[in-house]
Amino acid sequence: MNTTPEQPTPARARLQQAREAEARRAVVRRRVITAAAVVAVLALAGATAAVVGAARTPAAEPVPAAAPTTLVVPANASGPDGTLITYGKADAPHTLKVYEDFRCPICEKLETSAGTTMQQLADDGTYKIEYQLATFLDKNLGGKGSRTALNAAGAALNEGVDKFKAFHDVLYANQPDERKDGFGDTNTILDLADKVPGLKTDAFVKAVKEGTYLPWAAKVSTAFDNSGVTGTPTVQLDGTKLNIFPGNQPITGDAFKTLIQQSVGTP
Repeated sequence: MNTTPEQPTPARARLQQAREAEARRAVVRRRVITAAAVVAVLALAGATAAVVGAARTPAAEPVPAAAPTTLVVPANASGPDGTLITYGKADAPHTLKVYEDFRCPICEKLETSAGTTMQQLADDGTYKIEYQLATFLDKNLGGKGSRTALNAAGAALNEGVDKFKAFHDVLYANQPDERKDGFGDTNTILDLADKVPGLKTDAFVKAVKEGTYLPWAAKVSTAFDNSGVTGTPTVQLDGTKLNIFPGNQPITGDAFKTLIQQSVGTP
């Protein structure tokens, strides 16, 4: 019996070589796939670490742990529980009460049209202005622009009534679309404060960033809610409501002056 191994034919030898080459290529492919997977995992871990690091960087805007709860009433506030802001001479014979929300676009129209005249008549001693401010648009539209602006207005009032009035005017002159809640960004508020010379003290900046006067703003807003006034802007002279939108248009400065003169009985 012949026990000599059968010699492979040339065709079988080529087939065997092809199989061995394919096996080697498969091993290489598995190694490449494994290495790529390791690189992907390391890259993901690095990206996660980078995101965590960015969240902790000092340049990121800090998020307050909780809103202040201690009521701090700004210096120069007036009225019951300090919920009013009075501009003008304390002994003026008449009082113009102005109900506004810093986020209210109709208030902006009034301030743009007649605001300068309103202030001039207060400066002349015709009346003093009592501002009763509101934050109801935050509830109606969502966001926090009304109360963030009112907190900053409280910080301005703490610096002085004149600083408040100037800041009040700057806010209306630069009022964003009420639906975009631009005043909800404290950086925007602080940028606008630069437009009032001498306003941006360390105390002002600290109060804006930390929300020092937010509890006061809430109290002011509650006083508005309890006033019986249902919309802004509303303007009353000695308790009598004035028509400040004749023909559904904001009253002009000249027309406002005439209206006041007729109301107080002066030529």
